[in-house]
Amino acid sequence: MRPTVQTFFDLATFTATHLVSDPATGMAALIDPVLDYEPKWAKVSTGSADVVLLAVADQGLKLLYVLETHVHADHLSAADYIRGKTGAKVAIGARITDIQKVFIPLFEADDLQPDGAQFDLLLTNENTLALGELRIGVMQTPGHTPACVTYLIGDAAFTGDTMFMPDYGTARTDFPGGEARTLYRSIRAILDLPPATRLFLGHDYLPPKGRNFPAWETTVADQRAHNLHIHDGITEDAFVALREARNALLAPPTLILPSLQVNIRAGALPPAGKSGRVFLKLPVTVANAG
Repeated sequence: MRPTVQTFFDLATFTATHLVSDPATGMAALIDPVLDYEPKWAKVSTGSADVVLLAVADQGLKLLYVLETHVHADHLSAADYIRGKTGAKVAIGARITDIQKVFIPLFEADDLQPDGAQFDLLLTNENTLALGELRIGVMQTPGHTPACVTYLIGDAAFTGDTMFMPDYGTARTDFPGGEARTLYRSIRAILDLPPATRLFLGHDYLPPKGRNFPAWETTVADQRAHNLHIHDGITEDAFVALREARNALLAPPTLILPSLQVNIRAGALPPAGKSGRVFLKLPVTVANAG
């Protein structure tokens, strides 16, 4: 059972959005769509999402689901926009509520309750979704965040940010609820899938030396043989030490504050204020000059 996969790569955020369809019926799902955001002007636009919707229409596909692998901290989600255009159901891991409990108070998002109600489907390992003649399985793969999931569709797995291309490594684990030991175990579970399983990744950042183009597809066998951080033979303790050392060198993502406010709302903007305008909040940390 081999789904058709088309990928749309957003250069501004290095995000791979995957359009997955059943070739027999044309039923489709969209994984991790991007809502364009220009931070200097706080301008939201839908150009990237519209390109995907045009492909859906041109190919006569029926979009059933928008699948979020987690609450992204590096780009805004277009899930709510696409839901409004197509009627597709928006799904995410059930532990989205853990993320909302952290960030609703931070942003004083008084319009929300930490119950995941902004999403249509909250998924666990026990869930499967029909996609024509295919089935979408769910594997909870926490570590990068508590709510991360991997979607299993035919011979393909969609891992979000859990791991990257073999020459780049693995996801950071210093976000709230992230944990390197948990990530190791989640990745090893993914790498227990059949060796030929196609892995579709959520990002590819500036390509490492020796590779001049972005990439987002690999296999279980390739990851087990070549992943810089977690190839076969790397112990859990060694991985934890490496991952935590790398975490310490990383700055927050550029779009983390606007992204989280939108993405805990399933890609919807906050409600408009009294003026009719929409505002994103900027929680300020005041450092002690002494």
